[in-house]
Amino acid sequence: MKKVALVIATAILSVGMLMGQAKKPTLMVVPSDNWCKQNGFMLKFDNQGTVEELPDYKKALQGSSDLILVIAKISQLMADRGFPCKLLEQELKKLSQESAEDAMLTSKSGSGVAESPIDKLYKSAKADIILQITWSVNVTGPKKSVTFVLQGIDAYTGKQIASASGTGAPSFSAELPVLLEEAVLAHIDNFNNQLQNHFDDMFANGREIIVRIKKFDSWPDDFETEFDGKELGQIIEEWFQNNTVKGRFNTTDATANFMLFEQVRIPLYDANGKAMDARSFLRGLQNYLKNPPYNLTSKLMIKGLGQATLVIGEK
Repeated sequence: MKKVALVIATAILSVGMLMGQAKKPTLMVVPSDNWCKQNGFMLKFDNQGTVEELPDYKKALQGSSDLILVIAKISQLMADRGFPCKLLEQELKKLSQESAEDAMLTSKSGSGVAESPIDKLYKSAKADIILQITWSVNVTGPKKSVTFVLQGIDAYTGKQIASASGTGAPSFSAELPVLLEEAVLAHIDNFNNQLQNHFDDMFANGREIIVRIKKFDSWPDDFETEFDGKELGQIIEEWFQNNTVKGRFNTTDATANFMLFEQVRIPLYDANGKAMDARSFLRGLQNYLKNPPYNLTSKLMIKGLGQATLVIGEK
């Protein structure tokens, strides 16, 4: 009996150690688009001729002391429950010290990418799960309360994985962090349970990522080019079928020059027990296509844990 108990304990310990090595998504609290719009913290972004309006996080942090207090309070509440958050302000400061990324990716020979440029805004996020917070202060006589909406968004799939909303009880306190905490406390544990369920799903069914396959315009072939009677696009799809968890992925778009795979479920660990992310997963396809009969050179790019792009034709 003792021997059986020892075996079970050892197995549990091994699983715990293995799970501890997994790359857990990082969190970052940001103001919602709605809050930024209502408070005038927006910027114009020229997306290849189409002007888009986007939240200006830097301007918001510089112009609203309340925002800094709110982010700090939500981050503290999450950290107290085992979910540490990256601080938006610190991430923006770090990124401002780095050189700006070119709007159009080029290869070493100077050839442009056949499809779209890298999305600078999403690349700057550097977080896997974005916690969007919206709040407003209600005043009833001498008392105040806070109404809030908190959403957990997968930064690279765009899926909402958790949400909470509510209004705190009226209070004589004038401190926004206190009012916010009073409003959030009744909902935060359920919100965190939703986050944990998302993590548990990844342990059971693999991590979900997005993969884009593109081509340099200098490469004379495309994804309809045949190798041993099969089009390259079909060969790539078969590789995904054989290397995803339970063969789970969705070919959202497939043309002669571009392929988009969403809901791609990848193993949490590789054959050596090392935690896997989008980069290490797609590296397998890159190496596969580098060998005969394909002999294809390609460039691999990543965004955090959850998104990777393979551009075929050069490096």
